[in-house]
Amino acid sequence: MAAAIEIRGVSKRFTLHHEKSASLKEQMLSIRRKTTSEFWALRDINLDVAKGETLGILGHNGSGKSTLLKCIGGILRPTKGEIRTAGRLAALLELGAGFHHELTGRENVYLNASILGLGKKEVDERFDEIVDFAELEPFIDNQVKNYSSGMFVRLGFAVAVMIEPQILLVDEVLSVGDEAFQAKCLDRVSQFQAEGRTIVLVTHSSDLVRRVCDRVAVLDHGNLIALGPPEDGIQVLREHLFRRRESTGSADPELDALIEATKDSDRVAERTLRARFTSVDMRHENSGSQRWMNTGGWLELHVRFACRYEIDDAVLTVQVHDGLGQVLFQATNEDVGPPLGALPSTGELVLRFPSVPLRDGRYFVSLGLHTADTSEIYDWREQQYEFNVHNQESRPGLVDMPIQVELQPQ
Repeated sequence: MAAAIEIRGVSKRFTLHHEKSASLKEQMLSIRRKTTSEFWALRDINLDVAKGETLGILGHNGSGKSTLLKCIGGILRPTKGEIRTAGRLAALLELGAGFHHELTGRENVYLNASILGLGKKEVDERFDEIVDFAELEPFIDNQVKNYSSGMFVRLGFAVAVMIEPQILLVDEVLSVGDEAFQAKCLDRVSQFQAEGRTIVLVTHSSDLVRRVCDRVAVLDHGNLIALGPPEDGIQVLREHLFRRRESTGSADPELDALIEATKDSDRVAERTLRARFTSVDMRHENSGSQRWMNTGGWLELHVRFACRYEIDDAVLTVQVHDGLGQVLFQATNEDVGPPLGALPSTGELVLRFPSVPLRDGRYFVSLGLHTADTSEIYDWREQQYEFNVHNQESRPGLVDMPIQVELQPQ
């Protein structure tokens, strides 16, 4: 597959200036010794991001994540190496980046859009849509220096996505703002993915990485230490953070917070794996031709498993989550049918949803195999299986509930 981003041997050096303390006499005579040191934020990074791929970048604070994103976006120039990008690029970096705080929201929309390559006529055509997406109509003519952090994110994200870039760079800002707007942003990210656009996302959230990313790059002190599937990258980062905490031997709230952000759910952490899922094949009416299924269409999960020991009390649980991880549906096999009984050493369980009433969006499935009282979790896969729903009608809401309206004369 063709690359949207090519990174070849990229290193980035910063020069740090230090002033040593001086006596009063030296200060008066302006005799100060100034020293400098070099800091390498990135070291020999080699990486391709394919067209249509969503890449997550993980790492501890100071690992080089934001520096790499700024180099890709052309905000910083690498000290060594080169970066090539294919297509229009939009970058949503730290809060307030690209905004002039003395200008109004309206003026900043035009300023930001011009920086991203749009002319005034194009912005005029999309202005109402940008403001509507940002939900800032009452405040659009206020100076942005009076905006909250959430309002900055709303406006910045709205401008970035409305120019329809081929490449979108996002640095941590999806964690800012209320849940409803975060869900709205994730829906737009899902739409971009369905349209084959390329996304590079810096985040500390392992849940977001699992839901959104195709691959993960893990950085440590400017070095690329892992590149691969999301679960593998999260595990590498978590092990690395644990080693750092052990080596410091002292409390570090920032490090503890990062470890917590990469933590598995309690159910995942408690797995005994006496029985485990070996593969899950998700099928729907459009399988093979489309990434999405229609509202009201059927959905099947073919779940293969293997048992290391004799298991005669297993219960299967399935959960469906929205883009923010909220549970929309949960059931066990015993809610809808007889107990599973004794499991064979290998086998397949088929879950059938004859009709899925969900509206437009990206959804995730969790699967668990456990005892009836959940005292033992054999296996649990948290939001690892994704399906997308397309609603051909534009009515708002989360679900498509059957309804009939009848007029009765009195």
